[in-house]
Amino acid sequence: MDDLRLALLLNAVSPQVGGVLVRGEKGTAKSTMVRALAGLLPALRVVSGCRFACDPASPDAQCPDGPHVVEAAAVTERPTSLVELPVGVSEDRIVGSLDLERALAEGVKAYEPGLLAAAHRGVLYIDEVNLLHDHLVDLLLDAAAMGRSYVEREGVSVRHAARFLLVGTMNPEEGELRPQLLDRFGLTVEIAATREPEQRAEVVRRRLAYDADPGGFAARWQDEERALAERITAAQELLPQVVLGDAPLRQITAVCAAFEVDGLRADIVMARTAVALAAWAGRTQVLAEDVRIAAQLALPHRRRRNPFDAPGLDDEKLDETLQQFAGQEPESDPDGDPDGTPDGDGPDDSGPDNGGGGGDGGGGGQDAPNAPESPAEATSDDAGGDKGDAGEAGGAGEPGKAQPQQSPSAPAPREAAPVAADQPYKTRLFKVPGTGEGVQGRRSRAETDAGHTIRAQRPTGALQRLHLAATVQAAAPHQRARGRNGRALVLRKDDFRQQVREGREGNLVLFVVDASGSMAARQRMSAVKGAVLSLLMDAYQRRDKIGMISFRGSNADLVLPPTSSVEAGAARLELLPTGGRTPLAAGLLRAHETLRVERLRDPMRRPLVVVVTDGRATGSRSALDDARRAAGLLAATGTASVVVDCESGPVRLGLAAELAQHLQGPAVALDELRADTVTSLVKTMVGTMQNSKRNSKQHSKQREAA
Repeated sequence: MDDLRLALLLNAVSPQVGGVLVRGEKGTAKSTMVRALAGLLPALRVVSGCRFACDPASPDAQCPDGPHVVEAAAVTERPTSLVELPVGVSEDRIVGSLDLERALAEGVKAYEPGLLAAAHRGVLYIDEVNLLHDHLVDLLLDAAAMGRSYVEREGVSVRHAARFLLVGTMNPEEGELRPQLLDRFGLTVEIAATREPEQRAEVVRRRLAYDADPGGFAARWQDEERALAERITAAQELLPQVVLGDAPLRQITAVCAAFEVDGLRADIVMARTAVALAAWAGRTQVLAEDVRIAAQLALPHRRRRNPFDAPGLDDEKLDETLQQFAGQEPESDPDGDPDGTPDGDGPDDSGPDNGGGGGDGGGGGQDAPNAPESPAEATSDDAGGDKGDAGEAGGAGEPGKAQPQQSPSAPAPREAAPVAADQPYKTRLFKVPGTGEGVQGRRSRAETDAGHTIRAQRPTGALQRLHLAATVQAAAPHQRARGRNGRALVLRKDDFRQQVREGREGNLVLFVVDASGSMAARQRMSAVKGAVLSLLMDAYQRRDKIGMISFRGSNADLVLPPTSSVEAGAARLELLPTGGRTPLAAGLLRAHETLRVERLRDPMRRPLVVVVTDGRATGSRSALDDARRAAGLLAATGTASVVVDCESGPVRLGLAAELAQHLQGPAVALDELRADTVTSLVKTMVGTMQNSKRNSKQHSKQREAA
């Protein structure tokens, strides 16, 4: 919580840091901390009557309510706004909406500001940011980066200032943000509830005191909050005077290079954070301890190399880099003297202690945030001792960690030990047939709010997404009869048409994995896990919800209830035990029951069942017939299914293909799952067809010549 407090205060001091992403488990007061920040920020002076909170000292020249002629009487003061963005918000509500009905009917340009305008010069808080649609997150982050919102619709252009402190909170168990979106947040903090009983008791004690007397509780902390607000104001005033010397700047760039972060955004964010830290401490010089704390806040979420990598930072590596570049000077003389003393053997031209005093890493003292444990800190000797083996072991989201070892005293058979999954690869795309109406994603066709317009229709409720051309076409034949005599169209309610857009939806991908003894050969199971991991990666990229059922022994277990956290699926897959009989029917029946419950919770999300099996079924004489009947039951509900055939060896029974027929879905061999394999097969088929046509033409010419 101290890390979160510091990150929020640094953004209050310097909003250019780029916002804060708060990651943590449920019930850790993430929202409470963010809402408390707004009360500490100083009041704003705004132009009276301006819906966009223009600053009287420098009003926005492009303000839609402008131009402003600011006078003493035209200035008001109000508290800093805290705008909360709900999960179900629409794009129109974020950027504002153009009243097209009024524009067409009255011939005037009418614009209603959105939440970005309301958040200007304040705090924009996004709770559960990982559950927002990707295009909305892109829109918010672009506005935060540019400091301006653009609305371009139906030939009308509106732009206004939108500079705000962006804060997002999320629970990683409910799904992750894409790496490119993580990179757009300036700082990130991992928080968790304390495990100290006395601290937990104090939290409960204060909450009960607040519930009993909210006014008295607030008065009790009023002096401390006032002092904190005054310190924020003092740091904001000191910020322009802070100097980032060459030595700490080289430490910043060296740290970013050492941790191999993509691009230069991390360098810029670290520099701004270090400057804000110095101002917060009341200093005008950036020290090595500022660089260290800035790295712990700005780099962990930028080190993710694939979707299943956990964010983290290696403190030991950070300290080594800071020590290596502490107090070093450029090779050339600052005055341009070609005979200058190289490599810092000459006099110190950098001024007093520009970070050299922090050669031991600074440590940050007690204020240094505790960075999350980095996966790189774990030893990789047991996993092979090199990065190549660590990559295989880390396919399920823990790169560099050794694979869990079976206890010597454990009586479990050899095949029950976890098997390292192969490296994930790009798989072919499986879709649910037809057109759905589920949440936006990237897998199957669906009618969504985003996408390309396919037709126009009469609105069934409130008008949304006006189809301008269709509306004009519907109203045009009636203009003379309606007595039109001006520029505006004479419209009736029946004339309006709205767009129907087709895009892509995310599905519920339910994996039914055979972990029985029929597939327990260690090498084969490794390939199966690699295939499932690749399908999980595909589900992550296409914004699907996923679940996993494992069947072995005598029953089937829902090892991962349907969730948006694909990272959790990869972790469950890594520890998936194997061995025993093959209750295929139990696995299919468990899938049927799981989907029945999910339809009640989320009826618009269409399911896709991926059965990973060799088709064998054991446990009773009628096991195979029971599996076929269960497959028919699943197919009767209209569920789309795919069978990944894992059968191997010289003798193949083809049972997986028969199962696919009963499921009324395709069967794909494990070796054909790769997208590049499918591409090569298509190329081979095309080449064969072209050669066949070429040979046919040659034979025809020969016959004609004969």
